[in-house]
Amino acid sequence: MHIVHSESSCGWGGQEIRVLEEAAGMLERGHRVTLLCPREARIFDEAGRRGVPAVALPIARKATKGIGAMRIWLARNASEVLNSHSSTDSWLAALALLGMRPRPALVRTRHISAAIPDNMATRWLYQSATRRIVTTGERLREQLIRENHFRPESLVSVPTGIDLARYAPADRAQAKARLGLEPELACIGIIATLRSWKGHRYLVEAFAGLKQKGARLVIVGDGPGRDNLREQVARLGLRSRVLMPGNQAEVTPWLQALDVFALPSYANEGVPQALMQAMAAGVPVISTPVGSIDELVRDDDTGLMVPPQDVGALRAAIERLLGDPALGVRLAAAASAWVRERYSRASMLDSMEAVFRSAAA
Repeated sequence: MHIVHSESSCGWGGQEIRVLEEAAGMLERGHRVTLLCPREARIFDEAGRRGVPAVALPIARKATKGIGAMRIWLARNASEVLNSHSSTDSWLAALALLGMRPRPALVRTRHISAAIPDNMATRWLYQSATRRIVTTGERLREQLIRENHFRPESLVSVPTGIDLARYAPADRAQAKARLGLEPELACIGIIATLRSWKGHRYLVEAFAGLKQKGARLVIVGDGPGRDNLREQVARLGLRSRVLMPGNQAEVTPWLQALDVFALPSYANEGVPQALMQAMAAGVPVISTPVGSIDELVRDDDTGLMVPPQDVGALRAAIERLLGDPALGVRLAAAASAWVRERYSRASMLDSMEAVFRSAAA
């Protein structure tokens, strides 16, 4: 097949990484793949580095020139499937395809749990213009059926898969030493784009009140919340104990150095890749029941769950893991087995291939 992906987002995070991982995987399987995105988007440059063919179109905003550019390109480049990923490019794609014959089947992937307006225009987009809706978790699928009354048969859940060989456990003390961290100090960490809903500020506040004063907090990532986080760290007198190394091309060494991974999100989650990666790497995790996270983290089985925006509960969970190493070992082993059984990259590609073939047929 010729599979076309569209992505209007100029941001960078799990959604954009999944688009490229999926595209690269389909190329490996012999399909032709093209990504349509704005030239100014980071995903355009990242696609080039990963060997994914990308075409720059003016689709960062909802405008007639974006519709026209997409329609012209699609008319000149036959394809079986057009997989849209954000609201803007989904609308542009649906309008560009109106009246086109032949035309690719439009598949819409929903990566996050943000609510969708329940109105006539949105129902047209999702239930008439779109051949299939893919969600990155079963809870997201259930949400669209419950809140938007979409036809159950039009939706399918395909969780993001990860390269399990890449995210493997390692000796923690050695991993810390390689990064210049003190091997004897407990290390709590988060790897995520610095966006408000990821809950970084609650993690910093919880860390500030820990009983274990020798612990270190590592915040890997970058984004619009960076300056506010740095100000919070300074205000709480934590500069010497909090490390913020920014974006890292390879996060595995950082995961392997952590004693605890925390992702205290309070909105907009699907099934977070960083959480999967930490679990596969044998790190005990703490998270919240937001989006489809509870498909990954089962409380006191594959990790610990705390209520969103609850600093006290988050602090208590961290202290519990730091004070009970045996608990961490048990949770990490169960989590690694859970992820390795259900969230492989090959499984994701198998499922998406089946979705594309069904939609094209």
